[in-house]
Amino acid sequence: MTTYSRDSEGKFIPATQRLDGTWRKARRVKDGYVPQEEVPLYESKGKLFGKKPDIPVGMCPLIAQQQKEKRDKQQKKNKANPAPGIIVLPKNQTTSKPAKPAVPKERIPAPKEPKEVVQPAQSVNDITESLADVDLGDDHMDLGKKLKKLRKKIREIEALEAKIKSGEVKKPGKDQLDKIKRKQLILEEIAELEQQNN
Repeated sequence: MTTYSRDSEGKFIPATQRLDGTWRKARRVKDGYVPQEEVPLYESKGKLFGKKPDIPVGMCPLIAQQQKEKRDKQQKKNKANPAPGIIVLPKNQTTSKPAKPAVPKERIPAPKEPKEVVQPAQSVNDITESLADVDLGDDHMDLGKKLKKLRKKIREIEALEAKIKSGEVKKPGKDQLDKIKRKQLILEEIAELEQQNN
């Protein structure tokens, strides 16, 4: 426990000597200060509940002990004499069915390696030429996607033009003006893609 000294300015903890011989400074203490050693440790609700007595407040511990013994006797008696009609099996006997003997499963044969071994490509050029010959059929889908994107751009440009005419956009920015200028190029590109698609 820390001892406090008093002077004209209030409480303070006097200087003390450490084990190694050095001195701690005297420390001023405000009213209501509780030293760290005296602060009660935090205990969770679980710990507090575990420390609580098992008997109700105000009940005599002797009576509680007698009631507990009485309850234990009653439970033992109930285990020895179960209700009529209930079959009690010995502890070593089980109700589960005996396990079936393990039947070995048929093995699935591993796939056999092909007898012909494919020779590795001579060079990267051979591979690229063979890949160029392969037609994936995605060109038609790519054209459709590109057409869809270009038509969306046209719709956006027309919406921007309508806003400028109605006065919603008074001073269009440089990007907006560039977008409007590209309208003709986009329309030509759409026409080309539609011809390729057909």
